[in-house]
Amino acid sequence: MRANRNLVTGVALILAAGTAAAGGVYVYPQKGQSPQQQQRDEGECMGWAKQQTGFDPMASPEVAGAPPPEQGGLVRGAARGAAVGAVGGAIGGDAGKGAAIGAATGGMIGGMRRRESHRQQDAYYQQQASQYQARRDEFNRAYAACLSGRGYTVR
Repeated sequence: MRANRNLVTGVALILAAGTAAAGGVYVYPQKGQSPQQQQRDEGECMGWAKQQTGFDPMASPEVAGAPPPEQGGLVRGAARGAAVGAVGGAIGGDAGKGAAIGAATGGMIGGMRRRESHRQQDAYYQQQASQYQARRDEFNRAYAACLSGRGYTVR
């Protein structure tokens, strides 16, 4: 369940970085260009910016999947701990008590590993969103440079 939430969160972060062609960019025809000329210039500048940056803001962002979070860490850790504890307890004369202590300790360690795995996944998706936004910003700068060169004010 948590893995699915992480995937949805990661995709949402990347999509939130922007999906429109030149999101957040305003273009004003400084030299009285007609709407048809402006549309033509914007299309040509979009193509030029894609060529310069290798980034297409109209393409769906690629989300490389992070490794799935560790499953069953709590149970697996408890089982391992119980086994080790039983051996240790048998040596000390009380295998049952050793198994109980080992199970509790192992379960705690397994739970900590699982939480760490989830934190790493969250960090991975945040990194992906950050990289996407950096590439989009680079595209927007190239797009704006092209339009400015054609006599438009771009903000």
